[in-house]
Amino acid sequence: MPFPDFDPVLIHIGPLPLRWYALAYVAGILLGWWYAARLLRAERVWAPARPPITLPQLDDLVLWVTLGIILGGRLGYALFYQPSLFLQIFTGPTLGDRLELLQLWTGGMSFHGGFLGVSLAVWWYARKHKVRLLSLADVLAPVAPIGLFFGRIANFVNGELWGRPTDGPFGVIFCNDRIAQLYGGACPPQLLMPRHPSQLYEAALEGLLLFIVLGLAVWKLKLLTKPGYVTGLFLLGYGLSRALMETVREPDAHMPEALQGVITMGMLLSIPMILVGAWLVWRARSRPPVAA
Repeated sequence: MPFPDFDPVLIHIGPLPLRWYALAYVAGILLGWWYAARLLRAERVWAPARPPITLPQLDDLVLWVTLGIILGGRLGYALFYQPSLFLQIFTGPTLGDRLELLQLWTGGMSFHGGFLGVSLAVWWYARKHKVRLLSLADVLAPVAPIGLFFGRIANFVNGELWGRPTDGPFGVIFCNDRIAQLYGGACPPQLLMPRHPSQLYEAALEGLLLFIVLGLAVWKLKLLTKPGYVTGLFLLGYGLSRALMETVREPDAHMPEALQGVITMGMLLSIPMILVGAWLVWRARSRPPVAA
Protein backbone atom coordinates (compact mmCIF):
# COMPACT_ATOMS: atom_id res chain seq x y z
CA MET A 1 0.00 0.00 0.00
CA PRO A 2 1.26 3.54 -0.65
CA PHE A 3 2.43 5.72 2.20
CA PRO A 4 -0.18 8.43 3.01
CA ASP A 5 0.72 11.99 2.09
CA PHE A 6 1.25 13.06 5.70
CA ASP A 7 2.44 16.55 6.49
CA PRO A 8 4.79 16.37 9.50
CA VAL A 9 3.71 19.91 10.41
CA LEU A 10 0.26 20.13 12.00
CA ILE A 11 -0.10 23.92 11.85
CA HIS A 12 2.07 27.02 11.66
CA ILE A 13 1.84 29.50 14.50
CA GLY A 14 3.28 32.54 12.81
CA PRO A 15 6.77 31.52 11.63
CA LEU A 16 6.90 28.55 14.03
CA PRO A 17 5.79 25.11 12.79
CA LEU A 18 4.00 22.82 15.24
CA ARG A 19 5.08 19.33 14.26
CA TRP A 20 3.33 16.06 14.99
CA TYR A 21 6.65 14.77 16.36
CA ALA A 22 6.77 17.48 19.02
CA LEU A 23 3.07 17.08 19.73
CA ALA A 24 3.61 13.36 20.38
CA TYR A 25 6.07 14.19 23.15
CA VAL A 26 3.75 16.80 24.64
CA ALA A 27 0.81 14.36 24.59
CA GLY A 28 2.89 11.56 26.10
CA ILE A 29 4.17 13.75 28.93
CA LEU A 30 0.79 15.32 29.76
CA LEU A 31 -1.16 12.06 29.66
CA GLY A 32 1.62 10.31 31.57
CA TRP A 33 1.50 13.07 34.20
CA TRP A 34 -2.26 12.60 34.54
CA TYR A 35 -1.96 8.80 34.81
CA ALA A 36 0.85 8.98 37.37
CA ALA A 37 -1.27 11.36 39.47
CA ARG A 38 -4.14 8.90 39.28
CA LEU A 39 -1.87 6.13 40.56
CA LEU A 40 -0.79 8.27 43.50
CA ARG A 41 -4.40 9.09 44.39
CA ALA A 42 -5.37 5.41 44.38
CA GLU A 43 -3.99 4.54 47.80
CA ARG A 44 -5.62 1.10 47.68
CA VAL A 45 -3.09 -0.14 45.09
CA TRP A 46 -0.24 0.75 47.47
CA ALA A 47 -1.83 -0.59 50.68
CA PRO A 48 -0.73 -1.42 53.30
CA ALA A 49 2.04 1.07 52.42
CA ARG A 50 1.48 4.59 51.10
CA PRO A 51 2.35 6.14 47.73
CA PRO A 52 6.05 7.08 47.68
CA ILE A 53 5.50 10.77 46.83
CA THR A 54 2.75 13.39 47.02
CA LEU A 55 1.04 15.09 44.10
CA PRO A 56 3.06 18.34 44.54
CA GLN A 57 6.24 16.24 44.51
CA LEU A 58 5.06 14.58 41.30
CA ASP A 59 4.67 18.00 39.68
CA ASP A 60 8.29 18.74 40.54
CA LEU A 61 9.46 15.32 39.35
CA VAL A 62 7.79 15.73 35.95
CA LEU A 63 10.07 18.66 35.14
CA TRP A 64 13.19 16.58 35.76
CA VAL A 65 11.76 13.58 33.91
CA THR A 66 10.97 15.78 30.90
CA LEU A 67 14.54 17.07 30.85
CA GLY A 68 15.78 13.49 31.09
CA ILE A 69 13.63 12.43 28.15
CA ILE A 70 14.72 15.29 25.90
CA LEU A 71 18.42 15.50 26.76
CA GLY A 72 18.91 11.76 27.19
CA GLY A 73 16.90 10.93 24.08
CA ARG A 74 18.82 13.31 21.83
CA LEU A 75 22.28 12.67 23.25
CA GLY A 76 21.61 8.93 23.24
CA TYR A 77 20.56 9.06 19.58
CA ALA A 78 23.78 10.86 18.68
CA LEU A 79 25.91 8.49 20.77
CA PHE A 80 24.30 5.21 19.68
CA TYR A 81 23.21 5.95 16.11
CA GLN A 82 24.89 9.08 14.72
CA PRO A 83 28.16 9.93 16.52
CA SER A 84 29.03 12.36 13.71
CA LEU A 85 26.65 14.88 15.29
CA PHE A 86 29.17 15.42 18.08
CA LEU A 87 31.97 15.93 15.56
CA GLN A 88 29.87 18.42 13.61
CA ILE A 89 29.82 20.76 16.61
CA PHE A 90 33.47 21.53 15.83
CA THR A 91 33.77 20.78 12.10
CA GLY A 92 30.38 21.73 10.60
CA PRO A 93 30.73 24.14 7.65
CA THR A 94 27.72 26.23 8.69
CA LEU A 95 26.14 27.25 11.98
CA GLY A 96 23.14 25.06 11.19
CA ASP A 97 25.40 22.03 10.74
CA ARG A 98 27.21 22.75 13.99
CA LEU A 99 23.93 23.02 15.88
CA GLU A 100 22.24 19.99 14.30
CA LEU A 101 22.60 18.11 17.59
CA LEU A 102 20.11 20.58 19.10
CA GLN A 103 17.58 20.36 16.26
CA LEU A 104 15.06 18.15 18.03
CA TRP A 105 12.26 19.06 15.61
CA THR A 106 13.97 17.16 12.77
CA GLY A 107 13.56 13.85 14.60
CA GLY A 108 16.26 11.59 15.91
CA MET A 109 15.58 10.51 19.48
CA SER A 110 16.69 7.31 21.16
CA PHE A 111 14.41 5.54 23.61
CA HIS A 112 17.37 3.94 25.33
CA GLY A 113 19.04 7.34 25.71
CA GLY A 114 15.83 8.84 27.05
CA PHE A 115 15.50 5.92 29.44
CA LEU A 116 18.99 6.56 30.80
CA GLY A 117 18.19 10.25 31.15
CA VAL A 118 14.99 9.53 33.06
CA SER A 119 16.77 6.94 35.22
CA LEU A 120 19.35 9.51 36.27
CA ALA A 121 16.62 12.06 37.01
CA VAL A 122 14.65 9.55 39.12
CA TRP A 123 17.77 8.41 40.98
CA TRP A 124 18.74 12.02 41.76
CA TYR A 125 15.20 12.91 42.87
CA ALA A 126 14.87 9.83 45.09
CA ARG A 127 18.19 10.54 46.74
CA LYS A 128 17.45 14.24 47.26
CA HIS A 129 14.01 13.64 48.79
CA LYS A 130 14.91 10.35 50.55
CA VAL A 131 12.30 8.36 48.64
CA ARG A 132 12.51 4.60 48.02
CA LEU A 133 14.00 4.46 44.50
CA LEU A 134 12.17 1.37 43.25
CA SER A 135 8.80 2.60 44.49
CA LEU A 136 9.37 5.90 42.69
CA ALA A 137 10.32 4.02 39.54
CA ASP A 138 7.11 1.99 39.89
CA VAL A 139 5.11 5.22 39.58
CA LEU A 140 6.66 5.97 36.20
CA ALA A 141 6.94 2.49 34.68
CA PRO A 142 3.19 2.05 33.93
CA VAL A 143 3.22 5.53 32.37
CA ALA A 144 6.06 4.96 29.90
CA PRO A 145 4.06 2.99 27.27
CA ILE A 146 1.86 6.05 26.72
CA GLY A 147 4.82 8.04 25.46
CA LEU A 148 6.10 5.06 23.48
CA PHE A 149 2.78 4.74 21.68
CA PHE A 150 2.62 8.39 20.61
CA GLY A 151 6.30 8.45 19.72
CA ARG A 152 5.98 5.48 17.36
CA ILE A 153 2.90 6.97 15.71
CA ALA A 154 4.91 10.16 15.15
CA ASN A 155 7.72 8.08 13.61
CA PHE A 156 5.19 6.68 11.14
CA VAL A 157 3.85 10.13 10.27
CA ASN A 158 7.43 11.31 9.66
CA GLY A 159 8.08 8.30 7.43
CA GLU A 160 11.17 7.33 9.46
CA LEU A 161 12.44 4.14 11.11
CA TRP A 162 10.69 2.04 8.49
CA GLY A 163 10.99 -1.73 8.44
CA ARG A 164 12.64 -4.31 6.26
CA PRO A 165 11.30 -5.28 2.83
CA THR A 166 8.30 -7.59 2.86
CA ASP A 167 5.92 -9.24 0.41
CA GLY A 168 3.25 -9.54 3.09
CA PRO A 169 -0.18 -7.85 2.96
CA PHE A 170 0.85 -5.05 5.37
CA GLY A 171 3.78 -3.78 3.32
CA VAL A 172 3.97 -0.01 2.89
CA ILE A 173 5.89 1.86 0.18
CA PHE A 174 7.40 4.72 2.17
CA CYS A 175 7.43 7.22 -0.65
CA ASN A 176 5.27 10.32 -1.18
CA ASP A 177 5.83 13.79 -2.63
CA ARG A 178 7.34 15.15 0.59
CA ILE A 179 9.78 12.27 1.00
CA ALA A 180 10.72 12.45 -2.69
CA GLN A 181 11.60 16.13 -2.25
CA LEU A 182 13.93 15.24 0.61
CA TYR A 183 15.89 13.05 -1.83
CA GLY A 184 16.09 15.65 -4.61
CA GLY A 185 12.78 14.90 -6.33
CA ALA A 186 12.70 11.11 -6.43
CA CYS A 187 12.58 8.44 -3.73
CA PRO A 188 15.62 6.12 -3.71
CA PRO A 189 15.10 2.55 -4.91
CA GLN A 190 15.11 1.12 -1.38
CA LEU A 191 11.96 3.11 -0.58
CA LEU A 192 10.10 1.94 -3.69
CA MET A 193 9.68 -1.59 -2.35
CA PRO A 194 7.03 -2.58 0.22
CA ARG A 195 8.37 -2.53 3.78
CA HIS A 196 7.09 -3.49 7.20
CA PRO A 197 5.38 -0.55 8.96
CA SER A 198 7.51 -1.40 11.99
CA GLN A 199 6.58 1.90 13.66
CA LEU A 200 2.96 0.74 13.90
CA TYR A 201 3.99 -2.72 15.10
CA GLU A 202 6.00 -1.08 17.89
CA ALA A 203 3.16 1.28 18.77
CA ALA A 204 0.90 -1.74 19.24
CA LEU A 205 3.42 -3.93 21.10
CA GLU A 206 5.55 -1.51 23.14
CA GLY A 207 2.68 0.93 23.55
CA LEU A 208 -0.80 -0.58 23.77
CA LEU A 209 0.00 -4.16 24.79
CA LEU A 210 2.64 -3.21 27.36
CA PHE A 211 0.31 -0.55 28.78
CA ILE A 212 -2.41 -3.18 29.26
CA VAL A 213 -0.02 -5.68 30.86
CA LEU A 214 1.31 -3.12 33.33
CA GLY A 215 -2.21 -1.89 34.00
CA LEU A 216 -3.25 -5.39 35.01
CA ALA A 217 -0.15 -5.66 37.20
CA VAL A 218 -1.08 -2.42 38.99
CA TRP A 219 -4.85 -2.52 39.25
CA LYS A 220 -5.63 -6.23 39.23
CA LEU A 221 -2.60 -7.92 40.80
CA LYS A 222 -1.67 -5.02 43.15
CA LEU A 223 2.04 -5.44 42.39
CA LEU A 224 2.88 -1.89 43.48
CA THR A 225 3.03 -3.34 46.99
CA LYS A 226 6.30 -5.03 45.98
CA PRO A 227 8.82 -2.33 45.03
CA GLY A 228 10.52 -2.95 41.72
CA TYR A 229 8.05 -5.53 40.43
CA VAL A 230 6.26 -3.23 37.98
CA THR A 231 9.51 -1.59 36.93
CA GLY A 232 10.97 -5.02 36.26
CA LEU A 233 7.96 -6.01 34.18
CA PHE A 234 8.34 -2.84 32.12
CA LEU A 235 12.04 -3.39 31.48
CA LEU A 236 11.48 -7.03 30.64
CA GLY A 237 8.44 -6.33 28.45
CA TYR A 238 10.03 -3.46 26.55
CA GLY A 239 13.36 -5.21 26.10
CA LEU A 240 11.76 -8.36 24.68
CA SER A 241 9.34 -6.37 22.50
CA ARG A 242 12.11 -4.19 21.09
CA ALA A 243 14.37 -7.17 20.41
CA LEU A 244 11.52 -8.88 18.56
CA MET A 245 10.70 -5.76 16.54
CA GLU A 246 14.34 -5.40 15.51
CA THR A 247 13.82 -8.48 13.32
CA VAL A 248 11.45 -6.48 11.09
CA ARG A 249 13.07 -3.02 11.48
CA GLU A 250 15.65 -1.85 8.97
CA PRO A 251 19.06 -2.69 10.49
CA ASP A 252 21.43 0.08 11.54
CA ALA A 253 23.82 0.88 8.69
CA HIS A 254 26.67 2.00 10.96
CA MET A 255 27.04 -1.27 12.90
CA PRO A 256 30.47 -2.97 12.61
CA GLU A 257 30.58 -5.25 9.59
CA ALA A 258 31.18 -8.33 11.74
CA LEU A 259 27.88 -7.71 13.58
CA GLN A 260 25.72 -6.79 10.59
CA GLY A 261 23.13 -9.48 9.99
CA VAL A 262 23.80 -10.93 13.45
CA ILE A 263 22.55 -8.33 15.92
CA THR A 264 21.33 -4.73 15.80
CA MET A 265 22.04 -1.76 18.04
CA GLY A 266 18.48 -1.93 19.37
CA MET A 267 19.03 -5.55 20.40
CA LEU A 268 22.36 -4.76 22.05
CA LEU A 269 20.83 -1.93 24.07
CA SER A 270 17.84 -4.05 25.06
CA ILE A 271 19.84 -6.94 26.51
CA PRO A 272 20.75 -5.08 29.74
CA MET A 273 17.09 -4.04 30.13
CA ILE A 274 15.96 -7.65 29.84
CA LEU A 275 18.54 -8.86 32.37
CA VAL A 276 17.84 -6.10 34.91
CA GLY A 277 14.09 -6.49 34.43
CA ALA A 278 14.22 -10.23 35.02
CA TRP A 279 16.34 -9.70 38.14
CA LEU A 280 13.93 -7.08 39.54
CA VAL A 281 10.92 -9.35 38.96
CA TRP A 282 12.71 -12.30 40.62
CA ARG A 283 13.79 -10.11 43.53
CA ALA A 284 10.32 -8.62 44.09
CA ARG A 285 8.54 -11.98 43.86
CA SER A 286 10.70 -13.43 46.62
CA ARG A 287 9.95 -10.61 49.07
CA PRO A 288 6.80 -9.84 51.05
CA PRO A 289 4.79 -6.66 50.39
CA VAL A 290 6.20 -3.54 52.02
CA ALA A 291 4.65 -2.52 55.32
CA ALA A 292 2.99 0.82 55.99
